[in-house]
Parts: sequence; structure tokens; C-alpha cells
Amino acid sequence: MANGGLSETRIARLHRALAAHVASGAMPGVVALVSRGDELVVEAIGAQAFGGTPMKRDTIFRIASMTKLITAAATLILVEEGRLRLADPVDPFLPELADRRVLRTLEGPLDDTVPARRAITVRDLLTFTFGLGAVMEWPPRHPIQKAVDELGVAPGPWQPDFSADEFMKRLGSLPLIYQPGERWLYHTGSDILGVLIARVSGQTLEAFFQQRLFEPLGMRDTGFQVPAAKLDRLATAYMIDPEKKALIVFDDAADSRWSRPPAFAAGGSGLVSTVDDYHAFLRMLMNQGRHGRDRILSRPTVALMMSDQLTDGQKRGTEIFFGIGASWGLGGAVVTRRTDIFTTPGRFGWDGGYGTTAAVDPAERAIGVLLTQRTMESPQPPAVFRDFWTAAYQAIDD
Repeated sequence: MANGGLSETRIARLHRALAAHVASGAMPGVVALVSRGDELVVEAIGAQAFGGTPMKRDTIFRIASMTKLITAAATLILVEEGRLRLADPVDPFLPELADRRVLRTLEGPLDDTVPARRAITVRDLLTFTFGLGAVMEWPPRHPIQKAVDELGVAPGPWQPDFSADEFMKRLGSLPLIYQPGERWLYHTGSDILGVLIARVSGQTLEAFFQQRLFEPLGMRDTGFQVPAAKLDRLATAYMIDPEKKALIVFDDAADSRWSRPPAFAAGGSGLVSTVDDYHAFLRMLMNQGRHGRDRILSRPTVALMMSDQLTDGQKRGTEIFFGIGASWGLGGAVVTRRTDIFTTPGRFGWDGGYGTTAAVDPAERAIGVLLTQRTMESPQPPAVFRDFWTAAYQAIDD
């Protein structure tokens, strides 16, 4: 047993489990990291693209919804500084969300609405209960689903190709699906938080992230764009063609959408990163807001972020995301009961739809990060995620 409490024999299963997925052709490669205490294990397997250069520890991946944790932390920095308050309406900074109308029923026409009972708050955005987000029915059949899709503001794999102000204008033209605070709906709250952070701070979202999180944490390869000098380290991303049932290129590293500045820096899904960069962010959370001698967030703030924030009523319909053993904190999922080897109560993290997953587990003093370049095909974790987490946790030897 090494000094972090990971069995050397058992942790070897991690490599075998991940290598099997690569060997099967399910994906070109993976990079995985498991840390416990002061022990760190990293595996880089396969290639950055089919037939491409070998995967490396510093390969850059699109982390999709793992961006949400970073956006939540940035929002909480502003809360700690008194520039935002959790219970305050966001209307002064996001007038597009003021004086909302709410659908009478999900199935109804867009003009069959009632007034919102109250204003949308910062807490509503952080907890995804402000009233808009993903309705998990496909293909879209409700008028609100079709309208969100037609306006280009529907959650999905494609990044918005218009400005943040235009994004808010389009959202502001829609009624809410539920009353503020009533129900959890995935994703859109994080994109709005990105706009809120920029407007409150007077900086671009990326500049705020760089100054307040990435530079202090040493996250040198994380951002909304991959510089030209680093493009040789960007993995090509793949997705399943639903008709051919075969992998096709989703985003080619040679001409990546992430090689150019984004029209909209999406706080819900826009970042790229590496295993070591994201590990640094999660280690800060593990250390209750500290990074070395620097304090990024206070201990009480991190405790709030990583605790269950939803009522039973708000969680209705979330089973497709959480099952029966988890809920939502601020920016990520929190495990509330043990339903698997790796579901320790209090474990906090989230998955990324482009094929990534990460979590911090304070009870086990453990952190895991898995980066692949195959997009997820449903909200349910793919087999490679489950095998990664099982292999990481079965290696715990104390």
C-alpha cells in the first residue's frame, strides 16, 4: 500500500479497465487521474485521434459541463466580496430576466402564461431552479422546447455562435417553464451565470476566470480557446452518428471551434482543460478553499457549494440525471446516499457531455478526473465512466 492508501496491485486494474475501452475502438484514447492524500496516479492511454499522435498527460480536452463547477466557484467569489447576494434578484444586472411570465403548463402554447410569483435570484441560477433549462423529451414536442431550439439557446453539444447579450435577449423573449424556485432544470443557469459574472465584474468571463481562479491555481491550459502554440495537444472529439451507428468527428483538432475566440464564452460548457489543471481546481475544494498559502474561497462557502441544495419538490423529474442517490449543490451534483462502490455521501462533481467526468470525495480524501474525446449519448454515465470510478475506488486499501 502506498502512502495515499491506494493498493499498488489494485490500482493497476485502472489501466487495464481503461485500455480495454481504447482497444475496443470505442474511443481513440483517455487520460485519467486519481489522487488520494499525497499519492497521485495518472494514466495516458491510446491516441489524441484515431491514427494520431499518442495521448499525453498534458493533452487538452473540451470539458463541457465540468465548466459548471468553475462558473459556480467564480460566482461565489463575487458573493463573498458582497458584489452579489444569493437571495437578491438578478434584475439589476440581467434586466432581460425581469418581470417574467411563466407557462401555465409545460404542454401549453407560449402565450398561455401567468406572472412570475417573484424575481429570479442568484441562488435560483446556481441551483438550476430559475425556471428554464433542458426538458428531457426527444425529439422536442412541446412548444417551449421547439421555441428554445429555434432560438439557438437549447442545451446541447453545439456552442452558441452569437454574443452573450444576444443570448440573454433571446432567453428574455421566452416564458419560464416553471415558477422561480419551483423545479430543477438542467444547464441554462450556468450559461446565465457566466453573463452575470462578466457584467458584475466588468471583465470578460475568461479574464475573470484567469485572474481569480486559473492563475492562482496554476491552471495554465484551461480557457475558452486553445492558443495556436498548444493546438498540437488538443484531442479530436468524436460523436456517434445515429444513423450509421459509428463514430464520426465532432470537432477536428486541426480546425477546431476551440482554436478561435468564442462568440459566447459559455459558463455551462465552454472550457478546455487538462487532468492536472482540473485536479488543481478540485484539490482547492478538497482543501476547503485553500491552494497553498492562498485562499480562493472560504471554508463555509465550499461547504455550501458541496451540499444538497434541493428540496424533494424541486428534484421531481431529476432521476434521469441523479438516480435515487444524489442531488444538486451549487454548480455540481452531490451524492446523498451510497448506491455504488464509488458513491460516497458528500462526493461532489459532474460529468461533461463531450466525454469527461470528475469528482472530489472529502470523506475518502480522493479526487478523480477522467478525460475522453467521445461524446456522451445520454444523461446516463457511459461504461467507461463507471469502470473508471469502480477501478479507482476498489483500489482504496485502508
